[in-house]
Amino acid sequence: MRLLVGLGNPGTGHAGNRHNVGFMAVDDIAGRHGFGPWRRKFQGLLCEGRLGGGKALALKPQTFMNNSGQSVGACVRFYGIPASDIIVLYDELDLPPGKLRVKTGGGNGGHNGLRSLDAHLDDRNYTRVRLGIGHPGDKERVTGHVLSDFAKSDRDWLEPLLDAVTDHIGLLAAGDAAGFMNKVALATAPARPEKDG
Repeated sequence: MRLLVGLGNPGTGHAGNRHNVGFMAVDDIAGRHGFGPWRRKFQGLLCEGRLGGGKALALKPQTFMNNSGQSVGACVRFYGIPASDIIVLYDELDLPPGKLRVKTGGGNGGHNGLRSLDAHLDDRNYTRVRLGIGHPGDKERVTGHVLSDFAKSDRDWLEPLLDAVTDHIGLLAAGDAAGFMNKVALATAPARPEKDG
């Protein structure tokens, strides 16, 4: 059984924040792939469905980003889910807007949500789906950047990215990280102008 975790902050005031792109992705996946209704469990919102030919759970911790691990840790312990079956989707400052990278294990890269997960999970070799939101260019502006809403112009890359992740997440759930990254990259590549013959 796969566990998909979207990272973000609860409440309508944070719903459109860049920091909440993990929530947005998991909402799209659960909606489009016909997961059951969200219910309150493990200090989060949980729903069930199927992905990549197997059973899957989707979880949105409602503990605020810095304490995401409390919710994820409780869910993982209850179901006995190994790290190899956990997929975490979250915002990544160090990737350009609209870019995506997948990796297994590694450090938290200064991301408070991952730092909390690492503190509450015995095994850190879970899959990380890094959704690029871009860096504001100055360390002092990072908090304001991640806690502000996506601009209207961001929709041009955000919607294709979320669509591509949702369309191809089954590949990742089935263990094909390279195939998933390739399909998302192709789906989000800027259209090349046609050359005159």
